Amino acid sequence: MTDPDIPEEVDINDLDPLVLQDLKSLSKENSETVAKHMIMAATWMDDDPKLALRHARAAKDRAGRVAIAREVNGIAAYRAGEWKEALAELRAARRISGGPGMLAVMADCERGLGRPEKALELGRGQEAKELDPESAIELAIVLAGARLDLNQPESAVVTIQRAQPDRSNRGVSACRLSYAYANALLAAGRKDEAREWFEHTIAIDEGDWTDAVDRLAESK
Repeated sequence: MTDPDIPEEVDINDLDPLVLQDLKSLSKENSETVAKHMIMAATWMDDDPKLALRHARAAKDRAGRVAIAREVNGIAAYRAGEWKEALAELRAARRISGGPGMLAVMADCERGLGRPEKALELGRGQEAKELDPESAIELAIVLAGARLDLNQPESAVVTIQRAQPDRSNRGVSACRLSYAYANALLAAGRKDEAREWFEHTIAIDEGDWTDAVDRLAESK
């Protein structure tokens, strides 16, 4: 399959300077092409994940030994529902760069592949202890989902509680954690508590990040 077209107006300077630095191991012409494909992958990620994945694959094919190219391919594959490809690319990125990598996304890929136990294994590894606070919250949300996949709603509640949902916190991560807590509580049959957390989610959901309004209505 041929590479997707890149509009002439795409400017590599729109890419994060640290990413451009990582691409300097490539030839100038190749690094610019890779950078443009990465920009296009990010541009289309929400509206056309399949096209975004084509751009991400094109970048990876030209820069297979650059961790960020493998990571972008992995994220694009994840957004397009290509779990197996996403997992392989994110593993490759982690091997190249070291560190915990996109652990929550990798765990969610395991769920997508019907392997919630594997997701839980990732959550027990040393890498999970090295995550920054926001990444740790994302992992907790995924692990709670894995518990629900296994029909273990009370364990899902405990998993979220370990991430310490706090009504005084704001922002996307706090909102997503609050929503996940409400969802787990509802699955565990704790409807009154679930409604309280759905209401809290609505109160802090400044960007319509969740469907808490609908979930609250359904829970009544």
